[in-house]
Amino acid sequence: MAFLPMNAEELRQRGWEQPDFVYICGDSYVDHPSFGAAIITRLLESLGWKVAFLAQPDWRRDSDFTQFGKPRLGFMVSAGNIDSMVAHYTSAKRRRHDDAYTAGGKSGKRPDRAVTVYCNIVRRLYPDSPIIIGGLEASLRRFAHYDYWSDSVMPSILFDSKADILVYGMGELQTEEIAARLGEGYPVEALHDIKGICYKVRTEDYVPQSAVELPSYERVCESKKDYAIAARKELDEADAVRGKTLIQRHGGYILVQNPPMPPLNTRQLDRVYSLPYERGYPPCYDAAGGVPGIQEVQFSITHNRGCFGACNFCSLAFHQGRAVTVRSEESVINEAKSFLNDKRFKGYISDVGGPTANFRLPSCEKQKKHGLCKGKKCLAPRPCPQMQVSHEEYLDLLRKLRKLYGIKKVFIRSGIRFDYLMEDESDAFFEELVKHHISGQLRVAPEHCSAAVLDKMGKPHIETYKKFCDKFYALTQREKKDQYVVPYLMSSHPGSTLKDAVELALFCKKQKIHPKQVQDFYPTPGTISTAMFYTGLDPYTLEEVYVPKSEREKAMQRALLQYFIPENKKQVIAALTAAGRRDLIGNGKNCLVTPMAGQTAKKPNAKKNKYSRYSRKNKKK
Repeated sequence: MAFLPMNAEELRQRGWEQPDFVYICGDSYVDHPSFGAAIITRLLESLGWKVAFLAQPDWRRDSDFTQFGKPRLGFMVSAGNIDSMVAHYTSAKRRRHDDAYTAGGKSGKRPDRAVTVYCNIVRRLYPDSPIIIGGLEASLRRFAHYDYWSDSVMPSILFDSKADILVYGMGELQTEEIAARLGEGYPVEALHDIKGICYKVRTEDYVPQSAVELPSYERVCESKKDYAIAARKELDEADAVRGKTLIQRHGGYILVQNPPMPPLNTRQLDRVYSLPYERGYPPCYDAAGGVPGIQEVQFSITHNRGCFGACNFCSLAFHQGRAVTVRSEESVINEAKSFLNDKRFKGYISDVGGPTANFRLPSCEKQKKHGLCKGKKCLAPRPCPQMQVSHEEYLDLLRKLRKLYGIKKVFIRSGIRFDYLMEDESDAFFEELVKHHISGQLRVAPEHCSAAVLDKMGKPHIETYKKFCDKFYALTQREKKDQYVVPYLMSSHPGSTLKDAVELALFCKKQKIHPKQVQDFYPTPGTISTAMFYTGLDPYTLEEVYVPKSEREKAMQRALLQYFIPENKKQVIAALTAAGRRDLIGNGKNCLVTPMAGQTAKKPNAKKNKYSRYSRKNKKK
């Protein structure tokens, strides 16, 4: 199957005078099911619609946007696989030089706030054409939201973009229904009852309905408490079983979010992943060196969706949902078999995973009827006793893949949820994971060691990680393999004081962990952790949360995690001094760094400081 037409010439080669839809994307065109744009456009094509793919149009001129003419049914707009601001800027707000989703890997081929920029151009050029927005950037910005890059609260992206409909979540079922109704000649207003969408309406035209009303845009701009309340309600109603309609006033308009669209069931997922993807990028990108983002996933397989782990800093719960749904074994095996006919395939399946690789069951039987529990987590701070835990089906799937003729290795790289794994009474999956499915390193995400910080992250306490590592290395030794656990760690998350950062550094030293990279907390739209960062409040308790915000403190927390790097020594000493832990500066075996030349270690300062959770200021409160 050929790639979709990317320009007017390719449109004419198909014999099309006019496309039904023009899909505008902030990424280079990659026709692979790991890319949301590929799924949506192939789905539309499978339903008989003519789709043109406009990848990374030049927003500084109109010609890219007008080359296809006005589409018969409308424009669909996405920033791509990730938020355009995250694609462009580090957590320190420094401009990135590279872009994994752009041909050639260089940044600058899309504008900041791509969805808004693209839509405003389309609205100016084709004022009466329907505009449907979706993808991660639109989905996470569907309500009034804190924008880290401007350090302000912005309205729903529906208003700034001037789009008609916002599709939130994964979007296949919404897209199918939207296309069908537009194809039958219905106006955009006739789409307003579709689940999984947002739309805006003038206040005087709003027909009252049973809905949960959020604090207005104006209120969340003025009151951080109201912002925190809104953030909690938004996530609480993101459940496909029990989620209600949400409304939020924006001046003279009302933003309406319909209840979530149910996630795709097994049959529907199988259909989506059986579409005729090219599993690569068009030849026009060869001269630039291709699109780097395809390299890790080209021969990977997604077998599930959803994550009931729902970490507070992760956008998955708000975008994809907590309910886990899975593809059938037959569908996954057929995809693996298709690799054998691809001359690029060398026999190695890089991943059989998803948001969380080892989830193939709903969290519990109760959630099927009543939805996932509101305001609670399945795995943190401790596993729910109602949670059903089994790796039997996943293990059976992996065994069948390993037996396929032509498959040399099947790896798992997309994230094992170690706390879920440790709840499994059977060791069968753990044993075969160690024996067959690790390519030297297994990456897992404890994120921190401080119980207070982990509670704010929505993660299990560190004892579970320690037990996991003990078991992993015992099994690895038994198999006589050279394999390692590589932990993801995060600095400067809300709740993390400098004292907590020192505790994490000591943990790393004791566990002989030497992180090559450290992830500073990145306040992306739509997460509970971002609400904490902006408001200084926990949305679920409304209690105050310490938030490290100054560049100086964030740099110190980051440096502590890499205390062993000589270039960080001065910063580490400054951090230990500020934390009142100069006892860790010296030549002793428990010290983190030696003194600077000409200095000697000092006894710890008994005086508390502003970074301590138990400072005099906090004690007075």
